Amino acid sequence: MAGLSRTLGIFGAFVAVVGAAFYPIYFRPLLLPEEYKKEQLMNRAGIVQEDIQPAGLKVWSDPFGRK
Repeated sequence: MAGLSRTLGIFGAFVAVVGAAFYPIYFRPLLLPEEYKKEQLMNRAGIVQEDIQPAGLKVWSDPFGRK
């Protein structure tokens, strides 16, 4: 019984660490899209897409836009 508790504890800790790592990467932008849209506007200010976009590739699009 003690071995099962230890195994579940280790597995639970692993799941918690992975969940904590994914929160700021995946879930936070989904929950607060306006904050990230503002940040992208500031980061992309002054960038002319045509100057840096290789020929034949799709032009940047809004990553938060729904299809």
